[in-house]
Amino acid sequence: MTERIRALREDKDLKQKELANYLNVDQSTYSDYETGKLNIPVAVLIKLSVYYNTSTDYILNLTDNQKPYERKKRG
Repeated sequence: MTERIRALREDKDLKQKELANYLNVDQSTYSDYETGKLNIPVAVLIKLSVYYNTSTDYILNLTDNQKPYERKKRG
């Protein structure tokens, strides 16, 4: 999983700080997600999948298909 979130970020030429701001966490916290020092909370995992337009399964390395599943409408 850590390799996937790093690769997704780097593919978009983003800095850790930019993702940390989006997730409303410190840059050091985001860095700890990428290095595996901290487990990624489910809410953060969902935000990352929405941001990158992929599935949580892809981020969790359960599939190599980056295409997201159809999302439920909220509200």
